[in-house]
Amino acid sequence: MYQSCYQKVARPGGADPGSPLQCDAASAGWSRMNKTLLSLLFLCGTVSSQANLFQYSVALDGPTEGTPSLGVGGGLVNYDDSAHTLNISVTFSGLGANVTAAHIHAATAAPFTGTTGVAVTAPTLPGFPVGGTSGSYTSTLDLSLATSFSAGFVSSHGGTLASAEASLASAMADGKAYLNIHTTQFPGGEIRGFLTPVPEPATLALAGLGAAIIGVACRSRRSVS
Repeated sequence: MYQSCYQKVARPGGADPGSPLQCDAASAGWSRMNKTLLSLLFLCGTVSSQANLFQYSVALDGPTEGTPSLGVGGGLVNYDDSAHTLNISVTFSGLGANVTAAHIHAATAAPFTGTTGVAVTAPTLPGFPVGGTSGSYTSTLDLSLATSFSAGFVSSHGGTLASAEASLASAMADGKAYLNIHTTQFPGGEIRGFLTPVPEPATLALAGLGAAIIGVACRSRRSVS
């Protein structure tokens, strides 16, 4: 075993490749890393097999809408492709005029830019607070119901609720959907924010795994040098 290890870490010019103790330490490090790798891969597979929930963050402001508004907002949008629901949670403040409506628009021609029609819902998100310049909102929409979409969005995206949902899901995943809040001063929208995908735990775990592999490899090289 030691000879095999020596061959892998041998230095140029025939210098001493290391001691058996160094080889054992390197082997132990890689063994621990392999166990970690297997554990994380199992975790990622478990999470991915249950990944029916897609989460998006949204940060609203005037410049993104093309207005001078100092109003801001933020929140989360959770899409469940198994339950066919869309949960929207958002807070906002500092608007220049009273709220009249709020929607999710989709899909723009390019990610994170452009303007397009209302997808969810017309004439406004159900129960969204109107008549003020600040507030908070949380609601879960049933995407199997026609009332969760604008009629124009359904008709221009396949004509069925299933095709409308698929188009909305695609737009959100591609960065082509935005939420905006309309006011009396800016009837076309005062503040806006594009939905941005939040990485799944499995994705974050794999990113951490990559960093761990690099760290172990570097430490192993130092230990046998």
